[in-house]
Amino acid sequence: MTNADQWRYPDAIVECEWLFKHLEDKNIRVFDCTTYLHYTDDHPSKPYDVESGVADYKNDCIPGAGFIDIQNNLSDNESNYSLTVPNFQSLAESFKQLGIGDPFHIILYARNGMQWATRVWYMLYVLGYENVSILDGGLSEWHRLNLPTEPGGTYFSPAEFKLTIKASYFVDKDSILTAIENKNSLIINALTEDIYLGQSRRYGRPGRIPTSINIPFHTLVDENTGKFKQVREVKNIFASYGATPDREIINYCGGGIAATLDAFLLHQLGFNAISVYDNSMSEWAMDKRLPIETG
Repeated sequence: MTNADQWRYPDAIVECEWLFKHLEDKNIRVFDCTTYLHYTDDHPSKPYDVESGVADYKNDCIPGAGFIDIQNNLSDNESNYSLTVPNFQSLAESFKQLGIGDPFHIILYARNGMQWATRVWYMLYVLGYENVSILDGGLSEWHRLNLPTEPGGTYFSPAEFKLTIKASYFVDKDSILTAIENKNSLIINALTEDIYLGQSRRYGRPGRIPTSINIPFHTLVDENTGKFKQVREVKNIFASYGATPDREIINYCGGGIAATLDAFLLHQLGFNAISVYDNSMSEWAMDKRLPIETG
């Protein structure tokens, strides 16, 4: 295997078989990040309702896993938008109270797509905590392998969390307006093609941010296994749209969730100038002062 066939940070993705063998390791803490979005396409000012996956977690989880309620524990509930990242200081305190931080290796998974795990990974990465892995394939792969589960109910003691903020990794609409005019910037829309083309009014005005290209997050995941596609295939997908390590790359979606899966894999390929537009189309499409494209 050549370097071209390897992730830059191979430990940031772990297999279910490996985790099963290491469940008793005292330095490992596993978390279920499952969250559900119930789309309300007839109500564009509120594109979706957010539901915690805690009920499913309580019924069935990886043995010893804790639960992260992304909306209630890790979001700014005073924001006009769902799932907005909160103040970094309060976010770090929330992670600390959940038991995330030194000296633990944190492993994240969800039962309905890896974008929820990558959302939490991205927030931790921005805060400077990098001893974090995504469980490849999540709970679906765990079930497929007939590995054991148990009713959820684990709570961890608080951990130490040293804050080292990567300030530019979340960007706002002003940064997007600047990037539209910057030829060295590449803006990636991680939503499905129909939304990108403007065939849905889910977020208000249909369409996309001008100049942005479309790499739907689900195209980076194997549709049969639910696991990340192989390194070379992911690299070729990004390269085919002009994504190169020397460019500033901004990822966006509907609310800053799916975009983190694209961002995670760009990070895994060795890209450094990566950011996520947090409120994404939930904000952009509702502001008529901002430009939008369709077709």
